[in-house]
Amino acid sequence: MHPLDEWIANQVLTRKEFADKLDISVATLSRYLSRDRVPKPKIMRKIIEATGGVITPENFYFIGNYKDVQFKKSFFGTDLLSIEVLNANEITSILDRSEYFIKPYGTLLNSQKNYKNRTLINLFFEDSTRTITSFELAAKRLGMNVINMQIETSSIRKGESLIDTAMTLNAMHPDILVIRHSLSGVPHLLADKVRCAVINAGDGQHEHPTQALLDALVIRRRKGKIKGLKVAICGDIAHSRVARSNIKLLTTMGAKVNVIAPKTLMPNGIENLGARIYNDMKKGLENTDIVMILRLQHERMHGSYIPSPREYFRFYGLDIIKLRYAKRDALVMHPGPINRGIEIDSQLADDIDRTLILEQVELGVAIRMSVIEHLISNIEN
Repeated sequence: MHPLDEWIANQVLTRKEFADKLDISVATLSRYLSRDRVPKPKIMRKIIEATGGVITPENFYFIGNYKDVQFKKSFFGTDLLSIEVLNANEITSILDRSEYFIKPYGTLLNSQKNYKNRTLINLFFEDSTRTITSFELAAKRLGMNVINMQIETSSIRKGESLIDTAMTLNAMHPDILVIRHSLSGVPHLLADKVRCAVINAGDGQHEHPTQALLDALVIRRRKGKIKGLKVAICGDIAHSRVARSNIKLLTTMGAKVNVIAPKTLMPNGIENLGARIYNDMKKGLENTDIVMILRLQHERMHGSYIPSPREYFRFYGLDIIKLRYAKRDALVMHPGPINRGIEIDSQLADDIDRTLILEQVELGVAIRMSVIEHLISNIEN
């Protein structure tokens, strides 16, 4: 029996009476309960409210073993602009579906569904080989049409505004727009102007949600869990959207997060996201399970934030000696691209027994396939 059916029976209600509470037909409710149809986000919220929180997405949808996972459609909406809009159940849904696309021995699967009539547009105002390629591969594995907008030769370079660009894209009727921009908030602006789903692929110093999701997938696959782990994020916290998204996701999933940086690279208020602040590597790395190293964001720096790359590496660059401050089985991550000898020692970066850098690149495709499917499912419903 479906958990909601059981709740209705315990309340001595009929399906029709409960359907009336939701302002839907009894036939629609029956389709939900038979799992023939997935509720729209607003209906899911009504179900949660009507049952006093007894019915949640976690027990409404069915999820089996990771290897045989059924597709659980999230109800977070038709855009993915920030990690902060996702709760633990929705994050788990995305991670679980990603597992479906990975064979036991690590290779990626194409989707059994075919979205050949769907179109994804990559609109990148900043260079990013890894992210744009990952989104392109993810969409193509789902059978979608992919367009990579060439900003250098586009009308944007000729003076067209972002709003004009949004109107132009609307006329092309894409299903998903993936946008990266150097200014915080641009994906949110375009999401209000276009009729398709929007994915934030990094906006200024704000967020990079799919990077945090793929990092979480890598951690969960290697450590078997996220809750209860201790994660250190080290480096240029002030200018890092990756740091902000990871702090939000990891704390939501029950991990403890330390942030480590010199005072010049530690932003005010970062502790409000739930992280603990350290300016000393030894103290910040103590007893940690995961060490996440960040790139120095020179392109976002206006002025001098460090004395020199050599001095920075001496105190904050990760090498095998500093890694001994963490747990003996601690693993190292880096979102890339790597600046060897500045953020991380080359020998450590190439140590496949300790670093997860290549796994982060590989699993980025699976996580983005999952995000795309979640958004398309919400568009369809």
